[in-house]
Amino acid sequence: MTKYLDYMISPEPIRLFNPAVDASRRKIQSLSVVNAGHLPGRTMQRADAKFRYWAFVVITGGSGYYQAGNAERQEVTAGSWFCLYPDETFQYGPHAEGHWDEYYFTVEGSRVEEWLGSWLQHPDQVKKATIDDSLINRMELMFMLIDSGVPSNLDRASLMLESFLYELVSQADQAEAGNRGRFVMKVIEDIAASLYAGPTPEELAARHHISMSTLRRIVHEYSGYPLNEFIHRLKVAEAKNVLMNTEKSVKEIGESLGYQDTFYFSRVFKRITGCSPRSYRREGGQ
Repeated sequence: MTKYLDYMISPEPIRLFNPAVDASRRKIQSLSVVNAGHLPGRTMQRADAKFRYWAFVVITGGSGYYQAGNAERQEVTAGSWFCLYPDETFQYGPHAEGHWDEYYFTVEGSRVEEWLGSWLQHPDQVKKATIDDSLINRMELMFMLIDSGVPSNLDRASLMLESFLYELVSQADQAEAGNRGRFVMKVIEDIAASLYAGPTPEELAARHHISMSTLRRIVHEYSGYPLNEFIHRLKVAEAKNVLMNTEKSVKEIGESLGYQDTFYFSRVFKRITGCSPRSYRREGGQ
């Protein structure tokens, strides 16, 4: 990650993420993240802008405009998202003397054509979505994966972005948005995306405006496990990935996942996997 001040873009520090991974080491070749960034308080406007890759821009605050080619100029507000793509010219940015808060992800790969042929319709139109804390957390998790330098994590970020964009598109379908199954998946994905952030179960329930009993019931119906056990299993699954793809110590991994007691973390890991973290790493995950 690169974090710096550029007053031509914003009066606030911006964050840029450029994955330093050899393309040949990625397992998923049909979709890859080229770069990503967070531009809070952006003031810069773009005129006659052209792009080599597809980019997806999510606005979480402020307002502005967007125009693709000779199409009509469209209003952009908090909760808007739009596409930038090759072979077109764009005018976009905050209004004069205004600003917006922007997240963006730039991608390449044949998978984008598949999206356009099925669920990503009218890419030249500004779209609206409900951008809540859980979606922002998912974007931040994608940043973390992109910045890790681990090829498998870059693949995970690409797949997570695909799922994220599909969810934004599906919000337009009110029947689906109101479907309990979608709500359950949103809760489950939020739990999975919050492993490092460490919110309490009470905070997770409050985030989705449900009671603790409802949260426990959702998790049990989805996974068959009690809430705390489900969280333990998600954390152990993440720990297994980190053990095999980084040189971090068991203590560092446990603490990053909220286990301040390394011995307790090791006991939980062994109960779920059948071996200790060190044995798992030594035996190559077998």
